[in-house]
Amino acid sequence: MARPLDVKRDLDEYQAHAGKMRRLVVPPHRYLMVDGHGDPNAAPRYQDALQTLYPVSYALKAVCREELGRDHVVPPLEGRWWAEDFTAFTTYRDKQAWDWTLLLLVPDHAGDEQVGAAMARARARRTPPPLIEELRCEELDEADCVQTLHVGPYDDEGPVLARLHEELLPGLGLRPRGHHHEIYLGDPRRTAPERLRTILRQGVEPVY
Repeated sequence: MARPLDVKRDLDEYQAHAGKMRRLVVPPHRYLMVDGHGDPNAAPRYQDALQTLYPVSYALKAVCREELGRDHVVPPLEGRWWAEDFTAFTTYRDKQAWDWTLLLLVPDHAGDEQVGAAMARARARRTPPPLIEELRCEELDEADCVQTLHVGPYDDEGPVLARLHEELLPGLGLRPRGHHHEIYLGDPRRTAPERLRTILRQGVEPVY
């Protein structure tokens, strides 16, 4: 069996450096997705989403090994975040106002048949994942983006995002397109807050 795919190591779009804003074209990817609203630290649905995404993702890993002879490391958790007023992220951190979609990437070698089999395995568990009937697999094509690496607590992201939206993008003749995207390279259960590593990504388009 070939070396397992590890997107954090093997895919360019999962590379970022602290203090450096990088513009890149992100290719289309399929993701397992669950939607929600509210403070991720308090909303029960956020935990329900995690308890749905991971069992399906681990089942997909097993299905790919058995059916395709292909292995992969379960990808890092990702989230797309938005609010009616973006200062809810950059200034006030009003988490109750946040809408979100949690994501886990589906590797390219996994087809619809393997995804369906993984979802069926998760659904057949003695206690099925709480949001299994709402989980979906969709393609996301972000294309032209700017991203950077934030090192530190999630609540310290505000100034970085403000600089991106208020200084960097206007200086490049760009404006935001689509939702704010975060990729969580560290596990908050096992990593000190000051050492957490998060890719902050924003789709962009020219200002006409």
